[in-house]
Amino acid sequence: MRKLRLGVMISGSGTNLQALIDACAAADYPATIEVVISNRPNVRGLERAEQAGLKAVTIDHKAFDDKESFEDALHECLSDHKVELVCLAGFMRLLTAGFVNRWRDRMINIHPSLLPSYKGLHTHARALEDGVRFAGCTIHYVRPEMDNGPIVMQAAIPIASDETEESLIAKTLTYEHKMYPAAVRLIAEGKARVSGNKVAFKDVDLVMPGLISPLP
Repeated sequence: MRKLRLGVMISGSGTNLQALIDACAAADYPATIEVVISNRPNVRGLERAEQAGLKAVTIDHKAFDDKESFEDALHECLSDHKVELVCLAGFMRLLTAGFVNRWRDRMINIHPSLLPSYKGLHTHARALEDGVRFAGCTIHYVRPEMDNGPIVMQAAIPIASDETEESLIAKTLTYEHKMYPAAVRLIAEGKARVSGNKVAFKDVDLVMPGLISPLP
């Protein structure tokens, strides 16, 4: 079975990276992680990659004179490892339109809200402050505009009456860890592809009695 070659970009602890590592360990999973790149040195995510026997690279944005040279280094590393799909997993740097367009329809991101609501930071606190009844998380293809692009998968997460920011973060992460490997599988198996400004699905159940759509 031919497997999709992934490059995972992180900035911190790498819990979604770990979810992908665990998924890729299964013989029937249709993707492999070729390289893990962090823009910050000595983060837990790099340890996770090394412990899994993966190539772990630090490309520190602070070591470059400008954003373009930093992104050139990212692009070169991903290209050197023949990456076919870039997975942003807690990568906390805004990417320029030039970089995003080089990887157009070949780069996905996970964001802790039901996009297009609550783009940017502090999504859980803002949702609680607004009193909405559902929070969520979204996996989407990346576009130059922040937290924008064709949506692959979403989870709607009920907010409890006694919810705190910390409990909502923890609850959301459990969904993220299920969704990221599932979304990559859909893409790797050719069941999800970009069509215009949306994602088109093939042989996927989009109607289900749960909170994740499409079905993981």
